[in-house]
Amino acid sequence: MKRPFITSISGKGGSGKTMVTALLTKILIEHETDDTILVVDGDPATNLPEVLGIEIRKTIGEVVEEFRKSFQDQSLAASFRKDALLEYLIMRDCLAELKYFDFIAMGRGEGEGCYCFVNALLVGILSKLIHNYTVVLMDMEAGLEHLNRRTDRHVNTLIIVVDSSKMSFKTAERIREIITEVGLNISDMYVVGNKIPQTDIDKLYSWSREVGYEVAGIVPYDPLIEEFNTKGIPLLKLPNNSIAVEAVRNIAKKISLID
Repeated sequence: MKRPFITSISGKGGSGKTMVTALLTKILIEHETDDTILVVDGDPATNLPEVLGIEIRKTIGEVVEEFRKSFQDQSLAASFRKDALLEYLIMRDCLAELKYFDFIAMGRGEGEGCYCFVNALLVGILSKLIHNYTVVLMDMEAGLEHLNRRTDRHVNTLIIVVDSSKMSFKTAERIREIITEVGLNISDMYVVGNKIPQTDIDKLYSWSREVGYEVAGIVPYDPLIEEFNTKGIPLLKLPNNSIAVEAVRNIAKKISLID
């Protein structure tokens, strides 16, 4: 297994990227490795904590908003640069140190331009944090903007989750183009098919070869995923014989996340 393993999980909205991130986390922590793990919710929607069944104090976006609205103490201003103080507050209030992994979420700030600022803070924080972990799993926002902002600059493994929709495949193709345009040096690029019909599997493999991805695997429809999401049960509690869990375990082996 190569380490450090820094992966970005992305794709069209609704393709299943958060599900895949959660199940990779489950597989990794149950594999009982010596890895130190950081899980990042880079999507402003911040759904990953609920899917994992964890509680976080604040997102980076929330800390930024509080900082902007309440920073009045001039004695602090005299002692700290504002950027250094803001970084301290983010590390104190946003980084959740849990039993099996650490977690941080971007969230979204208010007002025009806030999202870009929050994204820039996330990039800066990650640049420092990743050196403390052997595995970093990043659930990125749907679409393409995180690539243009170079949030993925430290990534060595890219996973694009695609469903059977034409838009999902087009998004994956555009992501591949942007990687080249912005000069991201990503050594391994995979697609994961989510609920791809059996009749379309050959088409997925053929398309992947043409675009420049390797197929890491396919997650079939699993009624337990739908049941857990409907009831608000964390996906970390899925049984190990769940067909989705078994599929993602094979994917984790394929991408060298586990042996």
